[in-house]
Amino acid sequence: MRKQLAVSTLIVATLLLAARLLAEDAASIGTDLKATIALQGMPCNAVTEAKRNADSDYSVTCKDGNRYHVFVNAQGRVVVQKL
Repeated sequence: MRKQLAVSTLIVATLLLAARLLAEDAASIGTDLKATIALQGMPCNAVTEAKRNADSDYSVTCKDGNRYHVFVNAQGRVVVQKL
């Protein structure tokens, strides 16, 4: 019984840690996308939603209502298009 409890506790702790790491990664991506949009000279006060369409391809919604398509083109350049 104690062994099952220990294993269950370990599984729950692992799942909680994984969820925390995924949340931190999502926040980091939002920060990176916000900086990318700002470097292109477009307004975005905070990223509220970032949907990954493909590798290096995102649809971004900002808190101020602006929406962008952020991707890397065939020449390897980052492109930000207002939607």
